[in-house]
Amino acid sequence: MDKISEIKPRQGKIEVEGKIISKEEPRTFQKFGQTGRVCNAELEDDSGKIKLTLWNDEVDAVKVDDNVKITNGYCNEFQGEKQLTAGRFGKLEVLNGETVEKKSSKKKE
Repeated sequence: MDKISEIKPRQGKIEVEGKIISKEEPRTFQKFGQTGRVCNAELEDDSGKIKLTLWNDEVDAVKVDDNVKITNGYCNEFQGEKQLTAGRFGKLEVLNGETVEKKSSKKKE
C-alpha cells in the first residue's frame, strides 16, 4: 500500500486508500464524439493529501467522507500539482459501497 505523501508524478501501479475530503462540481467534455464527465476531488490519508481526478461513473459513485481504495492507479502532474487517477487500467472502490466498474453497469454484490 502506498502513502499519499510518497506518490511521485508519472508513477504507475499506485495502490492507496484514503478519505474524500472535498469534491468539486463535475464538468462535461467532448472526446471522439462522446460526452464525458470529469471531477476533481481531494483524497487524504494519514501522510498527506492529493488531488484525485474522477471520470464518468466515478463522479457519481464517490461522495465527500467516503473511504476509497485506488488499485493500479496513476499519478500525473498538471501545472506543478500531482493528480492521482484510477485511469483506464486501474480500479476505484468505495470501501463502504461498491466497486466502480469501467464501461459497464455491473454492481458488486
